[in-house]
Amino acid sequence: MTDVVVYGATSGGVCAAVAAARAGAAVVLVEPGRHVGGMTTGGLGYTDVGDVRVVRGMACELRTAIASWYGVAEGHFAGPEPHVAEAIYRRWLDEAGVDVRFGAALASVEVADGVIGAVVLGDGSRVSGAVYVDASYEGDLLAAAGVPYAVGREDRSLHGERYAGRQELVPGRHTVPAWISPFVDDAVGETGGAVLPQLHDRPLADVGAGDGGVMSYGYRVCLTQAADRVPFTRRDGYDEAHWELGRRLFDRWRRDGLQVRAGQLLGLEKNLPNGKCDGNSIGPFSLSVLDGSAWSYPEADPAGRERIRLHHLYHAQDFLFFLSHDPAVPAAVREEMLTWGYPADEFADTGHLPHQLYVREARRMIGEYVLTEHDLLPRPRPQHDTVAMGSYHIDVREVQRTWRWVNEHPKPVGMVFTEGYLSVPVQPYQVPYRSLVPRYADCTNLLVPVCLSASHVAFSSVRMEVQYQMLGHAAGLAAVQAASSGRPVQSIDVAVLQEQLRAAGQVLAL
Repeated sequence: MTDVVVYGATSGGVCAAVAAARAGAAVVLVEPGRHVGGMTTGGLGYTDVGDVRVVRGMACELRTAIASWYGVAEGHFAGPEPHVAEAIYRRWLDEAGVDVRFGAALASVEVADGVIGAVVLGDGSRVSGAVYVDASYEGDLLAAAGVPYAVGREDRSLHGERYAGRQELVPGRHTVPAWISPFVDDAVGETGGAVLPQLHDRPLADVGAGDGGVMSYGYRVCLTQAADRVPFTRRDGYDEAHWELGRRLFDRWRRDGLQVRAGQLLGLEKNLPNGKCDGNSIGPFSLSVLDGSAWSYPEADPAGRERIRLHHLYHAQDFLFFLSHDPAVPAAVREEMLTWGYPADEFADTGHLPHQLYVREARRMIGEYVLTEHDLLPRPRPQHDTVAMGSYHIDVREVQRTWRWVNEHPKPVGMVFTEGYLSVPVQPYQVPYRSLVPRYADCTNLLVPVCLSASHVAFSSVRMEVQYQMLGHAAGLAAVQAASSGRPVQSIDVAVLQEQLRAAGQVLAL
């Protein structure tokens, strides 16, 4: 039996494991895949930071390590190359003496009287510890332990949140322009029929209603213009019909007199070291998959999740090929895209596409304290048990691309709509320890720094990698205190934890 078992080698998991090991605990880090770092090493090179004054503790330690690696000032680059981020994390784990076990998928959890006794892995082996940390993006350990959770958008009435539930259909950079038909056989969209691929063909919930929708997923691709770049190629199984929406979108822009650049779709800026770029989803037609397939991912079985993951991976691969080769794409866009490709030295074991699907949200624990919009807006609510601070704006990425009838003369017209995008600035706010622990009646030896207890709205701000790093740091130290004292995680001395965090540079108040 070990002291601390961490499930999921995301940034939160790595920081939890390293913090616990540095504090003297015996730590096992269990990872279903073959890499550590989650999105920090899986394509999210351009890291959303927020207010740098509160990005401290192990998040700051990583920023410092990156700067030292490249011999530059901290913050000089928007983020590291993916392989560099992973190299730093692996060094931390090695130096701390963490026992990392790869290819270890969770099969079940042994629980008695609210206490986790062991996790059972896919090969039948058991890993037992005094305290457990679920640092997965999906919240699989907490769910298997019987801890209650939420998925997707809640109704506004649940927490009284202004920004909860289904959003208004409003114009914006992420919204499909008007007059694009959703129908396969009707470019005008007056008679209906089969609906195009890449649309979520289901009735819209009322504005403000909870519909269980989750933010869209996708792959953040690392790109380069280096001479040895790997070109975008046509995948076996590429479906021409799947990209009709893109053709109609480019045609709409052409008729509106808009000249679109490839960078407006992908953010093609050399924002990473050595001339590399972190391709992002910054327009209405992007790397994000908006057909609603992500909605079922959080609670899907392993086979279902793999189908969804491949659906997103193929979308990324085919999207890049479409932009660089389809005759309907403006020549200037195709020409610009052909100057880019995959870096030969990134993700070599996964075909140069990232190993991590960007799961922007999945399960969210219902714990001792549910962080909500009211803790962030209009002014941050003070927390007595703060363990980290958040500062990134409420950032809900598009939830779905759908369609509806629009009442035009002389009869309704079907149009495509993008729904769910929301960006609301916040001031730096405090994240309480109570949001990292289950309710006492549910489980007493589990900490959750990633799928923490928060509403959909609040989670959309907390969900950034730097916050996961800081919350993982706190969870690792809390786990050591609980393991050494024999106390439930809900009963540790939070004042002692706060002093440890402050000593490590964590900012708990401004």
